[in-house]
Amino acid sequence: MEVYESARPLCAMLVSLSAVLLIGLSGRWPNLRETWTLMAAVLKFAIVLSMLPIVLGGKVIECFIVHVLPGLDLALRVDPLGMTFALTASFLWIITSCYSIGYMRSLAEHAQTRYFMCFAVALCAALGIAFSANLFTLFVFYELLTLCTYPLVVHKQTPEAIFGGRKYLVYLLGTSIFFQLPAIFLVYYYTGTLEFSSQGILAGKAPEIAVIITYILFIAGITKAAVMPLHAWLPAAMVAPTPVSALLHAVAVVKAGVFTVVRVLLYVFGVDLLEEIGLGVILAYVASFTIIAASVIAMMQDDLKLRLAYSTVSQLSYIVLAVGLLTPSAIASSIIHITMHAFGKITLFFTAGAIYVATYKTRISELDGIGRQMPFTMMAFTLGTLSMIGMPLFGGFVSKWYLAMGAIEAGRLPILIVLAASSILNACYLLPIVYAAFFKEPKAGGQVIAPKIKEAPAFMVVPVVLTGIEAMALFFWPSLILDLAKMIVGYVTGESY
Repeated sequence: MEVYESARPLCAMLVSLSAVLLIGLSGRWPNLRETWTLMAAVLKFAIVLSMLPIVLGGKVIECFIVHVLPGLDLALRVDPLGMTFALTASFLWIITSCYSIGYMRSLAEHAQTRYFMCFAVALCAALGIAFSANLFTLFVFYELLTLCTYPLVVHKQTPEAIFGGRKYLVYLLGTSIFFQLPAIFLVYYYTGTLEFSSQGILAGKAPEIAVIITYILFIAGITKAAVMPLHAWLPAAMVAPTPVSALLHAVAVVKAGVFTVVRVLLYVFGVDLLEEIGLGVILAYVASFTIIAASVIAMMQDDLKLRLAYSTVSQLSYIVLAVGLLTPSAIASSIIHITMHAFGKITLFFTAGAIYVATYKTRISELDGIGRQMPFTMMAFTLGTLSMIGMPLFGGFVSKWYLAMGAIEAGRLPILIVLAASSILNACYLLPIVYAAFFKEPKAGGQVIAPKIKEAPAFMVVPVVLTGIEAMALFFWPSLILDLAKMIVGYVTGESY
């Protein structure tokens, strides 16, 4: 691939860091503070979007930052995989920023300036992960993302929030330091480089046992992907404000996890090496177990955010499962689902927050008739639900279709069964919420009551409706994501797709 040198990747990240300073200085003036937030979000997306034609033209954009030690450079590279993640995260930051303003003001939350500052750093770190040119750069921003989202998880500063934040740090920092970091050392020891390559860098450089050990260490260390049994941090983090939950589950943290899994498997190990040793299929079946088990657990949750949290654990493993199959269609599915899941799941979490702001209800058993009280919000929830299930005419169907094709290409019939069963389970834990919202009578003290229209503020409802519509629109206009996914498949398999 031809290299195009530009400072634009660094500028996209510096926009967020500049916003941190301006937000901090504007703490006494909320309107100004939130203006900086929105301006930075729009500018970041514009810079990312400006790099898209270059990437679609078959070039990679490189930006050297600093030389740290021999073989350890902090450097950025924008390729189709990084562009997919960056486009999704930067676009959704705009919408999440609007939603956050409505949520935080409606509940008169404390420490709002700190909240928006940490939010900006988190998006800087997310783009750093997307644009990392090597394992060292990726690790630096991966850890930065953990540290800057910790204050968001413990934002409420209740004992429950502190406990959830402690588990968040122990899982994410602990596994990263004790597993992922040694894996990086092993890669450097055997290859002499940490630079990503579309054909992988370990093939022919390390004995098979070393490759297997490195593989296990990476999978155990990338805990942000929430593959069971290293998933408990994610439900515990639901004590955070709902916009943070949306950030964790749709925009930055968990997407950074599955993105890192995809990046490491394809650009460190490589498709040929993984097929030769048979490591991919093992991961696929571990992910399959996570998909089913997390879905079953989700069905048992009455707390809406907790049900959505376990849904995320399940849905993330579609991406891990897909990349583990290593076939062209499955790899494409892993890329496509990063975006499709983001829009569907952020809609569901936005809905949970809107319901809480308007009614202070958090339990699914309390939502009878809520669709008549909050029709726009619950219609958006319905759109997000249908996308998560993978119904035709919704974005989630596209990624699941490619995953099914990938399973057929790999000759893995059990994966097709898992995919069908999980879609049924998705329907079982999400559709009853829709049914109760629109077809059950609202009750208070055991008595049926007349519905009253009470939507959340417009700053919240408009983002919910927009992401819900986009979750459906991606079925009709998926061409951009498909083009990027096909480019990635071509690079990593060496064949046109």
